Amino acid sequence: MPHTTKYIFVTGGVASSLGKGIISSSLAKLLQARGYSVTIQKLDPYLNVDPGTLNPYEHGECYVTEDGAETDLDLGHYERFLNRHTTQANNVTTGRIYQSVINKERKGDYLGKTVQIIPHITDEIKHRIKLLGTKHKFDIVITEIGGTVGDIESLPYVESVRQLRYELGTENSLVIHLTLVPFLAAAGELKTKPTQHSVKTLLENGVQPDVLVLRTEKKLGDDIRRKVGLFCNVDKDSVIESIDVLSIYEVPILMRKEKLDQTVLRKLNMPLGNEPVMDDWVAFLKRLKNPEKEVEIALVGKYTALPDAYKSIVESFIHAGVVNHCKVRLKWVNSDKIYADNVAQQLEGMKGILVAPGFGSRGFDGKVLTVQYAREHNMPFLGICLGMQCSVIEFSRNVLGLSGANSTEMDRQTPYPVIDLMEDQKNVTEKGGTMRLGAYPCRLNKGSIACKTYKVKEISERHRHRYELNNHYTEQLAAKGMVVTGVNPDTGLAEIIEIPSHRWFVGVQFHPEYKSTVENPHPLFVDFVRATLEVD
Repeated sequence: MPHTTKYIFVTGGVASSLGKGIISSSLAKLLQARGYSVTIQKLDPYLNVDPGTLNPYEHGECYVTEDGAETDLDLGHYERFLNRHTTQANNVTTGRIYQSVINKERKGDYLGKTVQIIPHITDEIKHRIKLLGTKHKFDIVITEIGGTVGDIESLPYVESVRQLRYELGTENSLVIHLTLVPFLAAAGELKTKPTQHSVKTLLENGVQPDVLVLRTEKKLGDDIRRKVGLFCNVDKDSVIESIDVLSIYEVPILMRKEKLDQTVLRKLNMPLGNEPVMDDWVAFLKRLKNPEKEVEIALVGKYTALPDAYKSIVESFIHAGVVNHCKVRLKWVNSDKIYADNVAQQLEGMKGILVAPGFGSRGFDGKVLTVQYAREHNMPFLGICLGMQCSVIEFSRNVLGLSGANSTEMDRQTPYPVIDLMEDQKNVTEKGGTMRLGAYPCRLNKGSIACKTYKVKEISERHRHRYELNNHYTEQLAAKGMVVTGVNPDTGLAEIIEIPSHRWFVGVQFHPEYKSTVENPHPLFVDFVRATLEVD
């Protein structure tokens, strides 16, 4: 028999940020544990081609895949839960859909027909949805639709789901609708009307949900489940409770208890497969909830008002903390508020410092002062991307004595461009999708912190940058004690710098946070946290 891929669509209503990505990831984790091959994709309704040019305050972290796609942060959740790489095909935006359709129209692919939302835009959406199933032969593709039902931007996606349900058949497709059941303190009760209206809106667009997942801060009684099921045309056993939890990593266990995976497989007429063994996941949660010690680390960046701007870094510290049997408490320090006369006060009591990635001059001086403080006080330090570049600039100014040393991103006229624009970027004029993106190899120096940490001689890490360490200065840096310990074997670009005389000082041009998962915590974060625990 030919391979048949089943499709699950996850929509949301009432409010945004209810956790469609976490529910999708949790369901995928359970189905994967039952022996099915599963992937998840995100359909984003905004007109940007990708989030690469968005301010992190607008959209949170921009996540980068192995193949160089700049994507929504939910793809990070997908990878952290499934321990499987995503690709360009796992994130589709309205901008990309319209761009593709318009390009086809310009080439004459539509044979002179009037190009319309239906069928041309919806056909392109359906093609992107089915691409993962037809190309990679997954058993199940879970498609999360961004935004909320009723949004103008989401209408073409909901219409595409309606059409696909007709084309695929009910045994090959399923709709999960995530909605909110708020608790009104004044009334002292949970209210189901928002959910009813949300489902009504979905029905008006021709889509009947098969499963309802209700976000709630209070337990749902059988009476509420029956009421919601009755008014929304869903059987009671398909009304799933998703109660608030302290950690997103608890959600798969809660969904297993709620039998979400069994409900889905039953409705898709698929065998239940193996009972999902989640022993390692449960052990992770136990260590997460019962740390033996705590350590406080400063995360220094300019987007600290929105923790989602550094989502993968935050999750990497959670993973590394569990490995080290400790809880990592992050102190969010706005680099824009760091000055020479308050840097010590801002970082007082910290056991380690991470200088976060970023772009532009705002908060840059505060990051350089932070690096100086970490270096001079022998504090464990990890610099990522711009954080690594700041460490080179600080060392050049204060140890090499190169007054005015800088990055040409910040000062094009700097007399000492220790950080400079990459050669292949010098003729680039467009901003979107033009950086050095995706996975590249790196060869490690024997005996370095990186080599001891990774326990291999060559690694592959993901990048997102335009500027690099200027190799004209590597010998001067090494002579004074800052050594390049990781190099791209194909281009000679510096990937890792270290100060061997320091307790633990590492700067990396790549983004290690993108590859940390529950099953494979990133070794650099694990060793960094270990080093902070040894600080008196």
